[in-house]
Amino acid sequence: MREKHGDEGRGSEKKETQRDIHYFPLEKEVEELVSPPDYQDLAAPSPKDYSEESPHGIATSIKRVLANDIVAGMILVSAAILALILANAPSPVREGYMALSNLEFGPRSLGLHLPVHEWAQDGILTLFFFAVGLELKQEFAIGSLHNIKVAAMPIIAAVFGMIGPATVYLVVTAISGDNAWHGWAIPTATDIAFAVAILQIFGRGLPLAARTFLLTLAVADDLGGILVIAIFYATGMKFISLLLAFVCAAIFGFLAQKRWGRWWILVPLGIVTWYFMFDSGVHATISGVLLGMTVPAKQLPGESEPETERLTEAVNPFSAGLAVPIFAFFAAGVNVVDVAGGPLNVITHPIALSVMLAMPLGKVLGIFGSVALFTKVTPLTLGEGVSLRDVLPVSLTAGIGFTVALLISHLAFRGDAELTQAGSLGVLMGTFASVILAAIALQIRVRHLKAAGKIQS
Repeated sequence: MREKHGDEGRGSEKKETQRDIHYFPLEKEVEELVSPPDYQDLAAPSPKDYSEESPHGIATSIKRVLANDIVAGMILVSAAILALILANAPSPVREGYMALSNLEFGPRSLGLHLPVHEWAQDGILTLFFFAVGLELKQEFAIGSLHNIKVAAMPIIAAVFGMIGPATVYLVVTAISGDNAWHGWAIPTATDIAFAVAILQIFGRGLPLAARTFLLTLAVADDLGGILVIAIFYATGMKFISLLLAFVCAAIFGFLAQKRWGRWWILVPLGIVTWYFMFDSGVHATISGVLLGMTVPAKQLPGESEPETERLTEAVNPFSAGLAVPIFAFFAAGVNVVDVAGGPLNVITHPIALSVMLAMPLGKVLGIFGSVALFTKVTPLTLGEGVSLRDVLPVSLTAGIGFTVALLISHLAFRGDAELTQAGSLGVLMGTFASVILAAIALQIRVRHLKAAGKIQS
């Protein structure tokens, strides 16, 4: 149900001219919402998925389930919890998990004889980044980032939402006396699916524009995280391989633009692009973003949907249901029982504490602080019906960084098992803290809106 709110202080004769403010429904599932016209949420199922004419079957049912951010978030969390349990289980189980994680396979001649956890990090996670690239292209071409006037405030908030956590991390690291400065980017990421799931569960009653604000911010944050990975965590650059990766991506984009590509052409071409990106020294997952950004977002006559949306619907079940959980299963397996000093020593490690504090605190300082400042000293405004009080719980929700944060932890401390473990544990603790704080803040805000009579119980 969608509530419409007019200004009670004005006469009923003016109600038709008032602009409606839409709030999260309390009865129906969020997937049934119709998004505002200036935003298209690719993470949500397409309305045609629920039509009578849509195909039925196991594959379609799985696609519909995995298109739900709440389900995707639950699978992600389950994979991470299972990894923690196995990594700290009694000896035979723990050793088996570590042996599986470190099992190496792949062609040595191509430099691809890698352990399983690196295949999960550098290989299969590329599918997730391909989905991110598709989303970015859609949003820049016809979505929330197309109109810079509408997107300006969330983009600014995203920039400061990265600066804030990085600053908190550096300050806490300096105070602790640790010199692991290169981990500054770990707490800057926002996990879109996880954050939106928490907003959907606990934020029903907030204006729809608040969800749009979070999604736009998270998309811009994704772009920032991608740039950070590409610029700051590249190693041993090979420019010829990088050039070949761009050439392959250009061919991929040309075929996609002309609608000439079939999966048996595009998939091998995508794998070749991935390999050249891997060989170039730039993190291989960037190839996924590059390929996604080449896909056309505008429909041709006779097409029922943009190519970006069609491919998103095709890739999403594999990304949300396979790639991200597998990555989380190997990245989140932090062993705290075999470390000198025991679990307490790992949990209280300066890097773990820096990341944990930076995720919720830094996002609030960066996002809430920048919005408060820019809406006061500039003409920029928030979406219709969104107030500064709505931004506080949303900024805490943005502190939920999981997938990209774990990836950056492994890249920042590559070769240092102790710091990698501490950084990954910090991501898990920071995500947990952000979830708890966001849930509390969202519920407090929803209750306030109920008390004010803006939404029905």
